[in-house]
Parts: sequence; C-alpha cells; structure tokens
Amino acid sequence: MTTLEALHLSKDYPIRGRGLRPQTLKAVDDVSLLVRPGESVALVGESGSGKSTIAKMLIRLTEPTGGDITLDGERIPAGRRATKRYRKRVQMVFQDPFSSLNPSLPIRHQLVRPLRIHGIVRTRAEEERELRRLLDSVNLAPASEILAKYPHELSGGQRQRIAIARALAPRPEVLIADEPVSMLDVSIRLEILQLLDDLKRERNLAVLYITHDLATARHFSTQIVVMRHGRVVERGRSADVILDPVHPYTQLLVRAAPDPHSEPFQVDPDRHLGSPDVLVSPSDPGPADERHWARAWADDAAVAELLARV
Repeated sequence: MTTLEALHLSKDYPIRGRGLRPQTLKAVDDVSLLVRPGESVALVGESGSGKSTIAKMLIRLTEPTGGDITLDGERIPAGRRATKRYRKRVQMVFQDPFSSLNPSLPIRHQLVRPLRIHGIVRTRAEEERELRRLLDSVNLAPASEILAKYPHELSGGQRQRIAIARALAPRPEVLIADEPVSMLDVSIRLEILQLLDDLKRERNLAVLYITHDLATARHFSTQIVVMRHGRVVERGRSADVILDPVHPYTQLLVRAAPDPHSEPFQVDPDRHLGSPDVLVSPSDPGPADERHWARAWADDAAVAELLARV
C-alpha cells in the first residue's frame, strides 16, 4: 500500500538576460500533494501553472529547489541506485505517445527493456508471458503483430496504450499521467481514461492525473487540486470543487465549460476570503487580479476571449 507525498515542493529557475539583473522564476511554490493507493488525484490549471514541473519532480527527472518527496513516509535519497528503486515503484505516462517512444526501435524492444532493467523477467519464456500479459492489460492484440511493429505504424491510441504498458512493466504502485489524452482524437480519449481507471482499481494504483479538462477530472478522480502561477489555490473532493468552487480562479475555470442545463454561473470574487479550505495568502498575486477579472468578464464575449488562454 504505497502512498506518494510531496511536502512543500518548490522549483526555481534563474532568468538571465543581457542588460538585466538576475531574476528567479518560481515555477512551483510551496506545493503539497498526497496520492493514496486506489485513488486518483487530478492536478488542474492553465498552461504554465506548474503541473508538468511537479510531475517531473515526482518522477525524479528534475530535482526540487525545496521540499521533500516521500514514499510510504520515507524520504527518497539521492543517487542512481535509489532513483532506480524509486522508479520501479513510481512510473509516468507522458503527454505525447509518439515522442515518448523511440521511433527507431520495435515495440518489443521498448517493452522488454524495462522488464530486464528492473529484473521482472529472467528467461525468454518469462519474457514472452509478461509481454502478452502487458498487451492484454491495455487491450492490444494480436500480440505477435503489435510487438513487431514500430511506433509510426500504430495509431495514436495504440501508441498511448503501448506507453501505458511500458509504464506498467516494472509493476509500479504509483502512476503519474501527464495529460495522457490531450494529444489523442476526441473519439478515443474516453477509452484511454477508462483504461487507466480500470487499471487503477485492478492494481490498486495511486494515480496522479494531470489535465486541463475539468469534466474528466471530476469523473475520473477522487480529489481535485487547482494550481495557478505555481501555487495551489484550491483543493477538495472532485464533486465539491466542480459544483461548488470557492476560489475565483476555480470559478472562472468552471464557467469556461458551462452546463447548458444549469443556471447561469455567477463569479463571486470574494467568496474565498471566508473559507479556510482555500489555500491563499496575502502575498498571492492572484485574488486581487481576479476580482478585477470577474467584474471585467461580465460580458460573455470577453470571457471567451480571455479564457482562450486557459
């Protein structure tokens, strides 16, 4: 029963330019997350809010500037061997299945490699059984044909299923899915999300689901964490965050995807001030700006134009 926890994570990047004083970009600022077995946590927010940076820190592709990452309460030590042990338990599905697979290698090689690296198989017979089990778990058949193909010979949905199978190869306990359906056709997005949800239940996985889509976040996650400008501005049960948003930024995200059967959604820019559950501070640059936005966005055309960036 593996629990992944991020404690006060931060990531700073230096900004240097000719004629400018050195400055610091806070890509992630004091973010904490908890992902439990059998549950999925959705991390939502606009592009540039720090979601993928958090994913890279959690998978140990990027070292945090501050904060800790713990697995079952134990801090992850530095070093190549410790990182290898960690990645056997924590795997990631990337956004673009084509760029995350090596185009010059057949599917067989790309699935066999993690099996060998992490010691899952030792003989050729075990290798064949495990390859077929992986393909069967992501609903790909016939195995012999799929394994012989190259990534460019598969559809986008098939490539993402292979990427998921590769992430499952080390038998992880935590799966980080960084916008796993944003590069796919709308017609197959639901199939991939349902596959991830089924795998979560069957394997008791702890899943961190990073997305822009509030609708899928609500239906496929138990908890939603909303980020803006590298900080968490709201978190809670999925239904509560979507149906009863508190922070003005979350309210605007919900308004960007209106329900035609519901009453017109009115933004309340001051509601968060009386709620202890919304994580804001006096130094947060967001709420003051959002009060102005909420007044300016009374016109639907202005809402559509400004929210196009989200």
